[in-house]
Amino acid sequence: MVQYYCPYCNPKYQFKKQSSKGTLICGLCGEDLVKKPFIRLNQIIALVAASSLLLPLIYTLIFLIKNQINPPNKNYQANNTLMIIIKEKLS
Repeated sequence: MVQYYCPYCNPKYQFKKQSSKGTLICGLCGEDLVKKPFIRLNQIIALVAASSLLLPLIYTLIFLIKNQINPPNKNYQANNTLMIIIKEKLS
């Protein structure tokens, strides 16, 4: 449903009338009504700002949950140095 509004009148007191030509006019001032855009520029800017604040938080939570489910191998560094020492002794 397309919404129309009068840019000059208070939105609280607006009501729509149809002129004899078939166009919608404001019931208070008689001006033609303007189509309200589906997405406005300030809504796009607000979405970008909100996502820039929320995405790092979500990214951090995903990695925290991932590390809780599959904890990293704590002995990786010790095993790696042990393998290097064994290889040096064998050669």
